[in-house]
Amino acid sequence: MNNIICIAGPTASGKTALSIALAKELCGEVVSCDSMQVYKRMDIGTAKPTTDEMAGIPHHMLSVAEPWEDFSVGKYCAMATPIVDDILHRGKTAIIVGGTGLYMDALVKGNDFAPVPSTGRREELESLAKERGIEAVIEKLRAVDPESADRLHPSDQKRIIRAMEVYLETGETITEHNRKTQLIPPRYSPVWFALEDADRADLYDRIDRRVETMLEQGLIKEIQDLLAEGVPEKCTAMQAIGYKEFVDALQGRSSMETATALVQQSSRKYAKRQLTWFRRNPAIHWLRREKNEGNDQILAAARQILT
Repeated sequence: MNNIICIAGPTASGKTALSIALAKELCGEVVSCDSMQVYKRMDIGTAKPTTDEMAGIPHHMLSVAEPWEDFSVGKYCAMATPIVDDILHRGKTAIIVGGTGLYMDALVKGNDFAPVPSTGRREELESLAKERGIEAVIEKLRAVDPESADRLHPSDQKRIIRAMEVYLETGETITEHNRKTQLIPPRYSPVWFALEDADRADLYDRIDRRVETMLEQGLIKEIQDLLAEGVPEKCTAMQAIGYKEFVDALQGRSSMETATALVQQSSRKYAKRQLTWFRRNPAIHWLRREKNEGNDQILAAARQILT
């Protein structure tokens, strides 16, 4: 039996239920791999499992950052890796579950991320972009790292500045750094699962209902409380699907009905992107939910693969 399992898939596909069921059977602990569930006091809109849903199973990497913090894949891996290692060291099964494919891939591969220093160069690059436009930074990047300059879209200002910053701080392009990283064998060798619906419409229906349930559970008050404590509208956490749309409604920039429909639409589009990401992984065992099929059948299919 492999003692590390990854459960991936789109939002509202049943990842939480499967992870907890497997954790009960395999003496496991769950490590969340969700880029928004890391934020404290953002529970309803990120669909964090409740205490009742956890059913006594230890959960890690939930509520580990303040909403105004900038969180990254590098920070996630730095925090999650020792947790996974500790679970394995104690003879337990580590069940890594979530829909953030970038974080999950990086954790499994054990990527060595380029350092993020605080020497002022990033601020200088940000000032340059503000004064002369991001094209001025792209021009600098193209002179030292044409691959990154061609690969990154001009709208992706954060990564463009990051790529230039890495070169200025280390003398090595981020392209070369990433190339070296890809040659390193993966840190973990998990059994991979991903969930999907035989009929995509079933998934979309669950997504729409989930948004309605979040509103019933008090999502609007959750957002109001965050704003009241001074969390900036434009910070990374508040740009998450389900938050930015209702912030606009609360600030009078749209109606609640419009915001609800937009959250449902954006969530469906996000689910499609998640499926596209995970389909690139040839190691994944796809657990397909047939129409009207419950969690028991999904668990049975996973159990059969593991034995």
